[in-house]
Amino acid sequence: MMRMMTAGLLMAAAACAPAPPPASSPLAALDSAARDYVALQLAIGEKEEGYIDAYYGPPELKERGKQIAASRDVRQLGSDVDALAARIQSLSGSVGQPLAARTRFIQANLNAARTRLRMMAGEKVSFQDEARNLFGVAPELKPLTAYDPVLAQVDRLVPGDGPLWQRVDSFQNRFVIPTERLKPVFDAAIAECRSRTLRHIALPKEERFDLGFVTGKSWSGYNYYQGNYASRIEINTDLPIRISRAVDLGCHEGYPGHHALNVLVEQRLVRERGWTEFSVYPLYSPQSLIAEGSANYGIDLAFPGPEKLAFETRILYPLAGLPTADAARYDQLLDAMKDLQGARLTIAADLLDGRITDAQAISLTQKYQLVSEARARQTVDFTKQYRSYVLNYGLGQDMVRRDVEAYPAPIARWKRFEQIISQPTLPSDLKPL
Repeated sequence: MMRMMTAGLLMAAAACAPAPPPASSPLAALDSAARDYVALQLAIGEKEEGYIDAYYGPPELKERGKQIAASRDVRQLGSDVDALAARIQSLSGSVGQPLAARTRFIQANLNAARTRLRMMAGEKVSFQDEARNLFGVAPELKPLTAYDPVLAQVDRLVPGDGPLWQRVDSFQNRFVIPTERLKPVFDAAIAECRSRTLRHIALPKEERFDLGFVTGKSWSGYNYYQGNYASRIEINTDLPIRISRAVDLGCHEGYPGHHALNVLVEQRLVRERGWTEFSVYPLYSPQSLIAEGSANYGIDLAFPGPEKLAFETRILYPLAGLPTADAARYDQLLDAMKDLQGARLTIAADLLDGRITDAQAISLTQKYQLVSEARARQTVDFTKQYRSYVLNYGLGQDMVRRDVEAYPAPIARWKRFEQIISQPTLPSDLKPL
């Protein structure tokens, strides 16, 4: 969701920004192209609601984006993308390191924009082509039967009669947070996520967020970054929220996830370096694989091994008024179900490429994600709304994990994680799976 930069933020950014380069220098040419890139992305955002996830740059670029959008259709905007990409390419050999990272980043996002504009114009794009061109990855899609052994393992953990999804769903419903206790539970969870993150990553003292509970969404949580180191974190209460989601969403949407990433990008890239292109975040871009993957992996980084369960049973379960007798078994079940993440991609690809119907996707989601029909419908609604974006969660998490855990020491892992979320990182910069 777009947020305008406030006057105070503009003054702060101006005070921190480096002195402008000589007008005839390659750096000045790149800075000019970066401003045009921002205006062009904002123009595309005028054509598709939700295309821009966050913007906190100069208001005049927002106005330029509106003017461009008013005079250009999506096909003409595609030509503008091509022209700007050629212009950036002409600069790529003259700016040197580390500025070459800027040109690579802009080019990758322009390629994603080009693809999204084709889709907006009505062109049919396969799931794999979307993934490759929007997010910079080509996921391996396993047949659903590859996940049957995982279902067999879960079946042993939750014995009984009836469909497996029903038994799993019924067991998990023992751990629903009562509505009146949601806020204290989430406040405590996010506070712990923040505390653990700040032990390793320095954030500006002004950083902050506010928390709200909403309904009528296809997602379970969302971070609306507003600039000036502030976020609005929203939690969807359409479906009952289970205790395990408090830490998960606290880390993912907050610390060291989306809020921390956006704060660091604003501080280190936009304010300190004056790299305007990072003040806009197009949702359908390689940035999202890094953002969602790091936010998901950040849960395990902040709460390694048994620490999440220990914190939940010590603090969150009492706040929620839930018994802890089956907490370890619940944690074991959730751990086993992580191996079903890839099934979501296979179902999404089959749905989006027209090989299965909505009803079949819901049924398969119930079977291979072990959820109720209501939760399966929400998952399918998300897939239909955000399409191949779904790959960023599981695949992105796996890619970030592989890269970060190449470092054996916890301190080194946190340092690498910080680099990933505060530098111009593309999926191709991560160690391959």
